[in-house]
Amino acid sequence: MTIHTVATSPFSGQRPGTSGLRKKVTEFQAPGYLENFVEAIFTTLGACSGLTLVLGGDGRYFNRTAIQVILRMAAAHGVAKMLVGRRGLMSTPAVSCVIRKRGASGGIVLSASHNPGGPHGDFGIKYNIENGGPAPEKITEAIFANTHALTSYRISDAPPVDIDTIGTRRIEAMEVEVIDPVADYAGLMESLFDFGAIRALFARGFTMRFDGMHAASGPYAKAIIEGMLGAPAGTVINAEPLEDFGGHHPDPNPVNAAELIELMAGASAPDFGAASDGDGDRNMIVGRNFVVTPSDSLAIIAANATVAPGYREGILGIARSMPTSTAADRVAEALGVSCFETPTGWKYFGNLMDAGLATLCGEESYGTGSNHIREKDGVWAVLFWMNILAATGKSVPQLVREHWQRFGRNYYSRHDYEAVDAAAAEGVMADLRHRLPLLAGHTYGGHRIALADDFAYTDPVDKSVATHQGIRIVMTDGSRIVLRLSGTGTEGATVRLYLERYEADPARHDLDTQEALAPLAAIAEQISGLRKRTGRERPSVIT
Repeated sequence: MTIHTVATSPFSGQRPGTSGLRKKVTEFQAPGYLENFVEAIFTTLGACSGLTLVLGGDGRYFNRTAIQVILRMAAAHGVAKMLVGRRGLMSTPAVSCVIRKRGASGGIVLSASHNPGGPHGDFGIKYNIENGGPAPEKITEAIFANTHALTSYRISDAPPVDIDTIGTRRIEAMEVEVIDPVADYAGLMESLFDFGAIRALFARGFTMRFDGMHAASGPYAKAIIEGMLGAPAGTVINAEPLEDFGGHHPDPNPVNAAELIELMAGASAPDFGAASDGDGDRNMIVGRNFVVTPSDSLAIIAANATVAPGYREGILGIARSMPTSTAADRVAEALGVSCFETPTGWKYFGNLMDAGLATLCGEESYGTGSNHIREKDGVWAVLFWMNILAATGKSVPQLVREHWQRFGRNYYSRHDYEAVDAAAAEGVMADLRHRLPLLAGHTYGGHRIALADDFAYTDPVDKSVATHQGIRIVMTDGSRIVLRLSGTGTEGATVRLYLERYEADPARHDLDTQEALAPLAAIAEQISGLRKRTGRERPSVIT
């Protein structure tokens, strides 16, 4: 084996977004493209001698190829040890878990999360730091800067490593340990939740379906729900990770998890339904003919947290992304704990959790988690709901309706305008930013605007500042319109419009969500001209 220095030139557009670098598979397959970005990571890390890193991905197309390249480059940079999930698989939450449990210096996650897979789909790569969480902006910006300065990359010419068999191998002086990708994570879950109570729930005839969406969470759900908790075989469906996710979009929402939604609306629906996404960090919770919004899920978990052994002493605080509904704020107030409003991106929660300021965190994009790791966690959220169901003996609809009666209902929806012309999308946002100072105090459709701003965040721990994080238009009655550009797509731009209306009156808690929010949608169009400026008559996806 020999270590080679290969001449290269920079590629444009390798700036990591909120979840790393995501591009089309075909772009990653360009000679040197993956190698350049990986070289930029190792250059940013500096001297790699003695480092232990974790490596795994969601099993999408190009995952196995990328792992072999990264292992050979890690060896060339003097990394001491790489912990690799068997078959190259490891959910994003499991990567965070393994980094923390094994005292690793960091990890490389190969995933484009909920984006489509396959030869013509998407691929992604991101770096997680020693606390198990996504690299903060100072590191991602350093990686980006290094992508511009590269003239060469280092790589071993070692042959491919067997990543399908648990055990230890070597590349150059580097140890490669292939590990069970589920074991450490499953042990952590057992320490957090009352597995005995959940097993008893199944013994009483409780039924559920977990849709793995042919993605990373399938093996975790099979091992824990069917294996450790005793659910009948077949409880977990679409459990085998596939390189193209079975041709489906691995995003756990009512649109893309249509098979589960149809099942839960049927006459013979199970008691509980759930789904997770491509890399296992998102979740959807469903009752019989009843879909729980991610914002409500966070609030309900917070209100019932002490039923789970790992949270029996209570929670320190809650953090939510700015576009997420304010349902959790009301729970935090009732519990007497802080609720932090952050920009979108799980990395913003890390400092709060490390500082002991927040226990539970959530984003409206079907991401929920806690300080047990430093990533959102789909299977964890499902198990938390199962623990709550076991402890209360109530159904999903009953739990949600009782929560609304106590705290009020936040009608909430997200309208995605996907793959729109980037210049048009930027134009919408730029024009709105220009007019923000003029909006406060004006009345539209019976709603008076109390606040209109471009959200900025000062981290209470390290005092770092993030600006231009989305436009907020807040009404005097607490209703909100939020617009922001998403950083997770790979084609054009995605404009996300969020609508929220609070309703305290229980007699008005059964309105159709889109009907309840229609007046706000009309105001949003009147103010932004989103549809007119993008040429879209309707959103691509409504959740």
